[in-house]
Formats: sequence, C-alpha cells, structure tokens
Amino acid sequence: MPRRVKSSTPSVPVLHCLNKNAAGVDVGASEVYVAVPPDRDSQPVRRFASFTEDLHAAANWLKSCGIETVAMESTGVYWIPLFQILEARGFKVLLVNARHVKNVPGRKSDVSDCQWLQYLHSVGLLRGSFRPDQLVCSVRSILRHRDSLVRMASVHTQHMQKALDQMNLQLHHVISNINGLTGVAIVEAILSGERNPQVLAKLRDPRIKASEDILSKSLVGDYRREHLFTLRQSLAAYRYYQDLIGACDSEIEQYLLAFESKVDVIEHPLPAVKGHRKPRRNELRFDLRSHLYRIFGVDLTQIPGLNPLTAHTLLTEVGPDLSRFANASAFASWLGLCPDNRISGGKILFVKTRVVKNRAAMALRMAAQSLHRSHSSLGQYYRRMRAKLGTPKAITAVAHKLARIIYHLLTTGQPYDETVSGQNDIQYQQRFETRLRKQARARGFELIATRSSA
Repeated sequence: MPRRVKSSTPSVPVLHCLNKNAAGVDVGASEVYVAVPPDRDSQPVRRFASFTEDLHAAANWLKSCGIETVAMESTGVYWIPLFQILEARGFKVLLVNARHVKNVPGRKSDVSDCQWLQYLHSVGLLRGSFRPDQLVCSVRSILRHRDSLVRMASVHTQHMQKALDQMNLQLHHVISNINGLTGVAIVEAILSGERNPQVLAKLRDPRIKASEDILSKSLVGDYRREHLFTLRQSLAAYRYYQDLIGACDSEIEQYLLAFESKVDVIEHPLPAVKGHRKPRRNELRFDLRSHLYRIFGVDLTQIPGLNPLTAHTLLTEVGPDLSRFANASAFASWLGLCPDNRISGGKILFVKTRVVKNRAAMALRMAAQSLHRSHSSLGQYYRRMRAKLGTPKAITAVAHKLARIIYHLLTTGQPYDETVSGQNDIQYQQRFETRLRKQARARGFELIATRSSA
C-alpha cells in the first residue's frame, strides 16, 4: 500500500499553468515519491515502494487523478522500470536532466523534490531528454554489455601477458597479437608440455614479420608450474568471454533484422569499399555494414574516418531517425561538440564545449582523430585545424563537421559526396590567397602566381 506523506508548500511565484494534468516523480532505489496538483487528491504527495506491483499502483493512482504527463529525473538506472510502465500506460513521460531541476535553496527532501518537479512541469519550464525508440534502446543495451565483455576479455589477455613475463617468455613482444593464430597455437603447445623453442617457432604463421630465429629466442625462459597454471586459466577465461561475445553478436543481428529498411538493397546495392580495409579487432561477427546501409538508407562508411563500428554506435545511441532534432546545430549541441557560449553584460564568460558523457560523441571524436593521415578533404581540414588550434580542439572541430555531415545524409537520404568537401577546400585556398595578397600589398609587395614544372 502506498504511504501518505505530509506535503510541503514551496514558496515560489505563481506562473501561468500550461500543463494542468502534470505530475512530478522523485525516483530512488527503494522508493519513489509522486506529486500531483493539490486539487486532484486530498494527499497530493504519496510514496510508493519500488516493487513492480507498487509501481503499477502508482500508475493507477495517477490515472485516477487525471494525470496525462509525468516528469522525472534521470537518476542512475532506477528510473527505467517506472518510465517503461508509465509509457506503456499511455502517459507522456519527460526524463529531465537533474542539473536543470535544482531545488529551491534550503528545501531539500524527497517530498519537496517531487513537488518542485510537478510545479516546473506544470508551468512548462522542463524539457525532456532525448531517448531513442525502444528497439534502438534494446540493441544499445546489448552493445554496451558486449563492450564490457570485450574489456573483461582484454583483462585476461593482460593476465596471459603477465604470466609470460614472469616466465621471461617474450612472445607477446615479438608478435603483435597474442590472441592471433600464431600466439594461440604457441600458447596451446606450451600448455600441452612442449618446451623446445625451435619446435614452438615452427608454429609461426607466414604473415608474421618476426623470423623463426627471433621467435625461438623469445620462447626460451623459466617455465614454472604456478605461472603455467595462471596462463592456462587466463586462456580459458579469454575463450569463455569470446563465446559470450559471439552470443551477443548473434542477438544483435536478430535485433537489426527487425529494423525497417529504408533502401532496397537489390535495386540499390551497397557501394564498394574504397581501398583495402584491414579488419579490426573485436568486430561484430556478421556483415554489419550491409545491415547499417539497409537501416540508415545511406552508407555512412563512405565518409572518411567512419567505419562500421562507429556507424553502429551512432545507430544504437541515436537511431536511424534524426527528425527529433530541429537542425544540424541542435544535433551537434546534443552531442556536446559545439561551443557553449555564455555571455553576460556583453562579456564572454565561457565558450568551451560542455562536458558530456555521450558515446556517439566519443565515437565521432575517435573517427576525427583517425583522419590525421587521410588524403581526403576532411583529413586536410583536420591537419589545418590542428596547426591552427592544436590537437584537442582540432578533434572537436572535425567531430562537429562529421556530425553535421551525418545529419545531412540521414535527413536527406543523399549519399556522401566528396566533391562538396573539395569545394570547401577550393574556397579556403581562395580565401588564403586573397589574404596573402592583401598582406603583401600592405607591405609594398606584389604576389605573382607561378606554375610548377610538374
């Protein structure tokens, strides 16, 4: 049964009510406090436990009070069960940033918090956070779980390397990946009892750059029982997590098949990959690029710096539909990739980007950083910004440009056109030449254009 609590009346100015049927919820780990307008119930604030049946009781009470919209804070993951229940019951639920709903100074309690949320929501001062569709959220949950499994598997790889170091086996310093064909074959042979370095070196894959002589030298060490035991368990744990990662890949592919197709892959086949693409470690074990092309309607991997993993992160964090963002500037602002200008009294107080924890923005920053050697127009832009602003700001600037390009492609359905970026480079060169000529004339010189012999 819900417990009635004594409500407190915050001393706030009375504003015009925009949402008459609004409620506020303060979410906690073990209990939630719900506030409705004072004229809807004799006890407008009630406390409910966080058990499922109590959350349904809270939804029934809100229905009986004629509530249509509910505002709640995004506190950890405690809000998710109540959010889903209320949304399934037909309520319009706003998930608001806790920084935007700070309580009145001197009044900090669960009761006053939910009342403050209800008041702010009723007068239209709250704005809901972006939350993608449920299908996107489902894929996002599995992908985030997969990322944690990848990190756990890497920890056991470090344990294997530590065991080899303690036995003075330099195998992981000679080959680039101890979990590759050569590394696994040699480690399995060691655990099977083989100690002859020449025999172990013959397990080398032909693609390994190190010679058999170098490999044999790296496999001479002190084979101790305790370290071999650690090595065996670490290898078994690594393989166990790889099996879990494979199961996640199968589940993710099933969810991707449920997405609506925006393009007919038969009439408009997937564009060919430009150049040779080296497979990345821990990639999803299916044709991810084809699924993304079908869901997005365009091939985002044609954009320099973007690979299927980056595009998949964008799908799971934002979704294929960006219509909820008014324009590209709003999308970049949500990602935290644009300046947060704060001006008061004509004085600039702050112009840096906001500190946000956004996986999509992090993926775009990594994509921008990978352009430092690219021969594309975006690569030239990155190097130009790095020389002008420094590496951190250049990464943010290029990530911002990538976000605007992605927004344009997904909202218009047009494929990426490199010539557009090329035109921007031509305009930059023209502006640069104009600026040089102006500086030369100011110093009494005149620039004469010359052509190279090539």
